[in-house]
Amino acid sequence: MPGTRTRTLTSALPLALAVVGTFVTAVPVAQAASDRAASDRAGAHHSRPSQCRGQGVDASARIRYRSDVVIKAPLSTVWKLQTDVERWPSWQQPVLTAERLDTGRLGKGSRFRWTTPAPATPTTPATTLEITSTVRQLQRGACVLWSGPAIGQGLRIDEGVHLWTFTEVKGGVRVHTEETWTGAQVEADVPTATAALGAGLEAWLHDLKTTAEHRRK
Repeated sequence: MPGTRTRTLTSALPLALAVVGTFVTAVPVAQAASDRAASDRAGAHHSRPSQCRGQGVDASARIRYRSDVVIKAPLSTVWKLQTDVERWPSWQQPVLTAERLDTGRLGKGSRFRWTTPAPATPTTPATTLEITSTVRQLQRGACVLWSGPAIGQGLRIDEGVHLWTFTEVKGGVRVHTEETWTGAQVEADVPTATAALGAGLEAWLHDLKTTAEHRRK
């Protein structure tokens, strides 16, 4: 029934933050405000969608979010953290496992699979989400775009498309990210899904910034 479906979705969506590259971690309000202010000073406002080699997120998706942060670390450090997917568990606590499904350097067509726990809620059982991502485009040191589904018991996102761009600025690197979600379950409550997606992306940026800046010291 519609009412039951909406309640199930609302309970499950906070767990979906782990899907296609997001996870549930609270970002301190003061830190988030500081990061965003630094990003704005560096000219990080995006009035148009960004792209990687001519491709971007799903333009027709109803669920979307974008954000920026300036990281005071070398581009090489930030890029390696973000693209060495097998080491994500070392700095993203909710990532249980991460494995490449092919060999060689990450590039267009590369695939990787990773998992994250989803605790029980009043309407969904405890489960483990499995996310399989395929790199659509990549330009070394500049951008990467990946997409794929995420599936867990009682929770599904048909496709998430996630874009990252990296631009050297005075004192560091401006990281810009955009993501879209599609699928009947999440589209049943667009505001809740959008809020969940936004919280997850802000958390990812915060952890990427913290880890990269710590490694610089």
